[in-house]
Amino acid sequence: MSEQQHTGKAGFETRAIHAGYEPDPTTGAVIPPIYATSTYLQDGVGGLRGGYEYSRSANPTRTALEGALAALEDGERGFAFASGLAAEDTLVRSTCLPGDHVVLPTDAYGGTFRLFDKVEKPWGIEHTPVAIADIDAVRAAVRPGSTKLVWLETPTNPLLGIGDIEALAAVAHDAGALLVVDNTFASSYLQQPLVLGADVVVHSTTKYAGGHSDVVGGALVVRDLDLAERIAFHQNAIGAVPGPFDCFLTHRGLKTLAVRMERHCDNAERVVDFLTGHPAVAEVIYPGLPEHPGHAVAARQMRRFGGMVSFRVAGGESAALAVCERTSVFTLGESLGGVESLIEHPGRMTHASVAGTSNEVPADLVRLSVGIETADDLVADLDRALGD
Repeated sequence: MSEQQHTGKAGFETRAIHAGYEPDPTTGAVIPPIYATSTYLQDGVGGLRGGYEYSRSANPTRTALEGALAALEDGERGFAFASGLAAEDTLVRSTCLPGDHVVLPTDAYGGTFRLFDKVEKPWGIEHTPVAIADIDAVRAAVRPGSTKLVWLETPTNPLLGIGDIEALAAVAHDAGALLVVDNTFASSYLQQPLVLGADVVVHSTTKYAGGHSDVVGGALVVRDLDLAERIAFHQNAIGAVPGPFDCFLTHRGLKTLAVRMERHCDNAERVVDFLTGHPAVAEVIYPGLPEHPGHAVAARQMRRFGGMVSFRVAGGESAALAVCERTSVFTLGESLGGVESLIEHPGRMTHASVAGTSNEVPADLVRLSVGIETADDLVADLDRALGD
């Protein structure tokens, strides 16, 4: 069966396992090798064998991963990077110049906000934080002629806000801008932004794509080939690419993404059921709850509602910190999307960089990355942490 047959109209799970690589014609190996090489034999001066000359520019293990990433997002080309922030910075350098403008979510990931506020802003790229659920507010924030990117996280990190991808794509395109969707929280299994009208998908592949907390990486997937060429140039020129072993691990993770995401969602729903109405919990934030303001949009554009859960603790910051320190099955740690459950205090941890800004998160907020352990154990762990 050809790769085209594998990836054309095949289901998500089939593409996740087969896209990007065919069994090696010499050995029959069904998994891409780790090409631990920096350089390649050339067939004469300027004659590249298979298109490879130097592994910053391209590496066969990375090529396999990038093909899989594109297939899972229904894109034309995928690009792998050394981290999610490296992917974001390369995208900005590929699309913006000093004097340009970007619209950001008011509760964007702290690292993304820091990138735009501390790195891109001194370079001359302006940004405006806006509530991405408010279409009129986004439209008002766009500056026709200078806004190059409307940046969307959906769900957002850590308040799990939902943006309407189709509606925001129309707003961005009316202004001549690109819609960028950070799809890290949803994963390519739960949400397909390019199909809904987005121009670029961003992932921290460290999270659900890799899925095992053993590799750091990032990705961009696009559908426009002209944009792809600009990104390819900057990927090579800037050089923030992953090594072959990192690509191997991430590609391996993609193969089980669908089954893992189903379990993440199952367990998250159990956790939400437990937290809802608990006397020590002031508010549960989860797009799957009917009372969530973005529930209807999430139900329309997501397959399920994801494995991320946030909640606010009655008793304020000190109580929230105490809950984070009492769990044993939930590991206190940053990051998310691995098979193990994590708990963190965004205000003191992942979002400390936005303290004192318009993107500051509530001090009583706790964020959970619900893993794939036995659900009863997760609920019991939270029950102990909240009940002491």
